[in-house]
Amino acid sequence: MSMTIDGTSGVTFPDTTTQASAGLTASGSATLTNKTIAFADNTLTGVASTSTSQTLTDKTLTNPSINNYTEGVVAIGTVTSSHTFSLTNGTLQTATLTASTACTFTMPTATAGKSFIVLLKQAASTGNGTATFTNVKWSGGTAPTITATAGKMDILSFVSDGTNWYGNAVQNYTP
Repeated sequence: MSMTIDGTSGVTFPDTTTQASAGLTASGSATLTNKTIAFADNTLTGVASTSTSQTLTDKTLTNPSINNYTEGVVAIGTVTSSHTFSLTNGTLQTATLTASTACTFTMPTATAGKSFIVLLKQAASTGNGTATFTNVKWSGGTAPTITATAGKMDILSFVSDGTNWYGNAVQNYTP
């Protein structure tokens, strides 16, 4: 594989053999600063870029500073008698209960360090929907009674230790 890197500022090779064996040439005046380009068997294995966003999958960040972030939001919509949570698309989930219907929410697999929040609303004009959550341990050993008033909202947060889901509720908001 032959590759050209436009810009030599900040690009170094330990010796000319490494550069030649990688099939690289360098020309131009672009600057690479604090970027890592690694080659193994003439294959580009990593590039850091400041001009594009990057998706990190199954990566571990150690001691990062994260500012002004947004969680992925999942709008579940109106739920009926049952719903199974999936965290694949987001950890802030919104759902509206069906009037006078009991909904059983099934939790995702308990994985240490996972957490998510549910904004659980009552139907705007009817209310009286109820909800239970499978395999959740609540403070004091008792699940909260979901606010039944039409148009009100409860905020439920869940965190897992790898064995259990633990739940907490803050209730009776007017959205």
